[in-house]
Amino acid sequence: MDLLLSDREVRLLGALIEKEITTPDYYPLSLNALTNACNQKSNRHPVMALDEGDVRGALDTLSQKWLAGPDSSAESRVTKYGHRVQEVFNFDRRQTALLCELMLRGPQTLGELRTHAERMYRFDDLETLELTLQKLIERQPPLVKKLPRLPGTKEPRYAHLLAGDNPEWTHVEEPVGVAFPHTSDDRIPALEAEIAELKLQLGDLQQQFADFKKQFE
Repeated sequence: MDLLLSDREVRLLGALIEKEITTPDYYPLSLNALTNACNQKSNRHPVMALDEGDVRGALDTLSQKWLAGPDSSAESRVTKYGHRVQEVFNFDRRQTALLCELMLRGPQTLGELRTHAERMYRFDDLETLELTLQKLIERQPPLVKKLPRLPGTKEPRYAHLLAGDNPEWTHVEEPVGVAFPHTSDDRIPALEAEIAELKLQLGDLQQQFADFKKQFE
């Protein structure tokens, strides 16, 4: 089975996993709701602008790979779609949350993953999170890769490999004669994490309200 996914397939699959965990009352998703979930501006990097044709095409190819498709259990006149990641990979909740975040946001450090994944699974410590990532790295074929530290950074990042390896993850053009700033002040990462968490909460509330409105459209 070919599990090498396109960027659109990765975004669509990540959105389905996210909505099943964070808004289970509105899962599985209609084509319109899934398109909005793929394109939402919160919790996404990069932000995409897919239309329903793009999403339908990605659904077709994901269905051929047994990863997503129409959900026959949904009681609705409108076709609803769900993922089959658990059936294919047999992930636990921790692995699912981390892989989903990497699919939606791209490469991240341990601290960033802990903050961003909290809405799907709360990790008590970074050691548990790192051990979970290690299990994904050790799978055959590996699903996650540990990236080398970028210039001027202290922490390595982790990336998913569902779309293959990406040379851009390890390539950063540093301006000539300009050094990346270094700081020993631990307050800055803590404040950034708090701001990121507030943005996540606001984005989730906005998305839940949008999903609620779609029920009456």
